[in-house]
Amino acid sequence: MKTYLVLSNGSIYQGYSKLKPATTAGEVVFSTGMTGYQETITDPSYYGQIMVFTYPLIGNYGINFEDNEKDTPCVSGIIAYDIAEHPSNYRSKMSLYQYAEKFNIPMIEGIDTRELTKELRHDGCIKGVITDNPNDEAVQSLLNKPVSFANHATKETTHIKGDGLKVAVIDYGIKNSIVSELVNFDADVHIFPSDVSAQEIKDINPDGIVLSNGPGDPANMVDKIGVIQELQEEYPIMGICLGNQLLGLANGAKTFKMKFGHRGFNHAVKDLQTNKCYFTSQNHGYALLPESIPGSNVDVIFEEVNDHTVEGIKVKGHNAFSVQFHPDASPGPHDALFIFNKFFNMITKKEVLTNE
Repeated sequence: MKTYLVLSNGSIYQGYSKLKPATTAGEVVFSTGMTGYQETITDPSYYGQIMVFTYPLIGNYGINFEDNEKDTPCVSGIIAYDIAEHPSNYRSKMSLYQYAEKFNIPMIEGIDTRELTKELRHDGCIKGVITDNPNDEAVQSLLNKPVSFANHATKETTHIKGDGLKVAVIDYGIKNSIVSELVNFDADVHIFPSDVSAQEIKDINPDGIVLSNGPGDPANMVDKIGVIQELQEEYPIMGICLGNQLLGLANGAKTFKMKFGHRGFNHAVKDLQTNKCYFTSQNHGYALLPESIPGSNVDVIFEEVNDHTVEGIKVKGHNAFSVQFHPDASPGPHDALFIFNKFFNMITKKEVLTNE
């Protein structure tokens, strides 16, 4: 069936879908990852977004039940050049088509994703609608409606028992793989909703605190920074992705919306403390504004090799640091897993260590 992607700048791409007609709207973004489509589709940081996969073929190894970042999909729609209908992998439980049909995720394939990606790089990630009728009046109404980044972050506290250090996680839209890495350290993990008070966290007397990833504009979450400011005075803190931006905001920095963001698993990052470089998994459309970072109390400790985006900070005089990339390496690469070691070493030795 003919299916269309209508962009807010007036561009229309014609493709097709093997699923029943469905209309969806969202911010159209692209991922450069060659694999990991399942993790991408279920990543809470992608709420409110339509995902363009730049790699020509996705779905070839199907969908399993172990690699989801959340139990249900998080993207608003899927765009690819070619989507495999008959996957081949011993772990596969269903095809991507069956998964999309089960959760009613609109998909479009057969369009020139290279041309579309070049347009998004030129114009920036913009609003789009997937529809079977580009002339429908409802399409323009959807394009004019603001994108909602509301997500399914936890609304109540969750406790995953462990015999190690007690870690409090503030959930802004956390990935399962981040929790899994904490559990791998045998941490006693307490996951709190994003509107948690500082006192509620103090009541469990944690050894350290994690500020999670999540969707949306960090500038719209300034009501969260007071809690961070209070907690960093007493506890070691590690921020990841959105958590990095919020830690920066809590210490005087500002954020900005990137033109097309970093989304994929091949972003090179330099550790400014050791001059080592790492390939990292990233997913963010906002970043800390370099010139806004107050050098008097914040050090930049990581930066992106190609565009020099701020990829990590350390708060001076506090046991608090954060990274913009995803050290959980789901689905890869694994270069940055040492960040979790850094966090637990910081807790036990009461200082932020280098990677040596």
